[in-house]
Amino acid sequence: MRWSLMNRHISALIPAAGKGSRMAMKVKKPYLTLAQKPILAHTIQRFEENSAVDEIFVIVNEADVAACQATVLAPYAFQKVQALVAGGASRQMSVYNGMRALSTDVDFVIVHDGVRPFVTNETIFACLAAADEWGAAVAAVPVKETIKVANAAGFIVETPVRDRLWTVQTPQVFRKSLLEEAHRTAQERRYTATDDAALVEQLGAAVKLVQGQETNLKITTPVDLRIAEGQIADENCFSSFLAEN
Repeated sequence: MRWSLMNRHISALIPAAGKGSRMAMKVKKPYLTLAQKPILAHTIQRFEENSAVDEIFVIVNEADVAACQATVLAPYAFQKVQALVAGGASRQMSVYNGMRALSTDVDFVIVHDGVRPFVTNETIFACLAAADEWGAAVAAVPVKETIKVANAAGFIVETPVRDRLWTVQTPQVFRKSLLEEAHRTAQERRYTATDDAALVEQLGAAVKLVQGQETNLKITTPVDLRIAEGQIADENCFSSFLAEN
């Protein structure tokens, strides 16, 4: 799986420019510490250590560029980070700004949330393999609970079949030319979406779902942060066990 992409130029875009209002803390989510290290630094490290990824572009709020450089990049000496890119007014515009920073010879683009620090190599490689076949692929997990669709008054109007529902995560991986077309078309049509897969869907292109992992947590609320602290403690314990045995 992973070796079939050895000769492809693969770039990772890590958007981390959001305001993080649901966290309700003075420090923005990417810069909150997790095991004495910024969440964003944990996320970057996952792609720094992935053998398929050639380069990383981190997208942050323009006002945070200097702080990100000082607190996230400089202390950890990431070798693959090529630039900090100033984000836009929305996540969609932030990713578009990141796309503009890429060189012309990039084959595949990985888009991954800056506050998903537990993504695994297995998931990254699986999404890359699916994107190589289909052009676009996203990590996702099947929905476990029953979902209801409500009207504006708060009454149930529909109960979708759960077997066909997935919770979409990142990474989301695309052929660069396809993602460029999707963003360009969205701007022309003034269409906005909460993820890049939806932009590609608007073109009528196929997007392959790849089995993700429940542990690929997006840290959005204080509860998520507490769960993340437990996850990283478990990871550290497991790493120590392997080192000792």
